[in-house]
Amino acid sequence: MVVRRHKKVTKYRGYSTHGGGARKKRRGAGSHGGRGRAGTGKRAGHHKQGVVLGKRGFFHHNHQKIKAINVGDFTILFLKKLLTKGHVTKEGEVYVINLPKMGFQKLLGTGTAHTKMKIITYSFTAQAEEKVTAAGGRIESLQKEQKGVIPRAEKGEKKEMT
Repeated sequence: MVVRRHKKVTKYRGYSTHGGGARKKRRGAGSHGGRGRAGTGKRAGHHKQGVVLGKRGFFHHNHQKIKAINVGDFTILFLKKLLTKGHVTKEGEVYVINLPKMGFQKLLGTGTAHTKMKIITYSFTAQAEEKVTAAGGRIESLQKEQKGVIPRAEKGEKKEMT
């Protein structure tokens, strides 16, 4: 005599309707009129214009977001915290801040400079320089290495092809 055994997995794997018959019978949105841009209004042949979500326009793949920090962010407490972590060094009374090592490319001028600082960065605003020098500090500018840029000849100079 054959022993009838139940299958261990009874989860309808591979069945699209899971025992509900045809898809239209157990769809849960009425016969055909519900969900998906539901309701035609007064005229049955006219659909409402839906709101189109998503991204528009172009995306420039070479665009790099510049990470910037303000002069006012360097409070005395914050500088001491950075000093203990090793991001900032101190030469006498002057705090030496290397922004590229901290992950920043630009110094902005919002806020006030509280102490003497020597800030090393790629770029900075005129207002930032003004505030740092007013507090007795200075800003050193680094040059970025441009990849793939061929230096052009000066006007009037012509290079001969040999």
